[in-house]
Amino acid sequence: MLGFVALLWLLEVVDVLTGHELDGFGIVPRVPAELVDVIPASFIHFGFGHLVANTVPLLVLGFLAALGGIRRFLAVCALIIVVGGLGVWLVAPSGTNTAGASGLIFGLFGYLVVTGFVERRPLGILVGIAVAAVYGGTFLAGLAPTQSGISWQGHLIGLIAGVAAAFVVRGRSGRSGRSGQRAVRGQAGAQGGWPGLGRD
Repeated sequence: MLGFVALLWLLEVVDVLTGHELDGFGIVPRVPAELVDVIPASFIHFGFGHLVANTVPLLVLGFLAALGGIRRFLAVCALIIVVGGLGVWLVAPSGTNTAGASGLIFGLFGYLVVTGFVERRPLGILVGIAVAAVYGGTFLAGLAPTQSGISWQGHLIGLIAGVAAAFVVRGRSGRSGRSGQRAVRGQAGAQGGWPGLGRD
């Protein structure tokens, strides 16, 4: 996560040095050519103040989410970034330019809050409750449509994508585990059993 955040800071330095040329990678809604910016928009910020506001929550929530495994974390982030970016492209007000990691942050918040309940893991439930208690008020405020210059649409869609990611990631691992177990049992019955065979 430190490396990821360092990359965001490096990109903002480049943005400033180039006269904010990278701001063009934000998402302008419903312009077909802007679909290529769905992913890079999450890595671009409109000034250091914007980036500072996102740095600490991204570090904390990203670190907690990554404890579940790097491959799983990357899959969750990819889903949030793509779904969130496409959602912004579809519903953001015309003539706006949306960028920043806040959609990803809201997605990670939603993922952490619900994934313990989805997977029925006591530790995950405790983490979700703690995350909701610490950040809940701030994230609810970020969904208010009255804030000027804030993409509440991006926040809301990111949050929904994060909740969905908890179900998608769980579903993949659960289906593969069950089908693998059935295959082993079927073969064992045909062969008369395999003593000492371990599970995946």
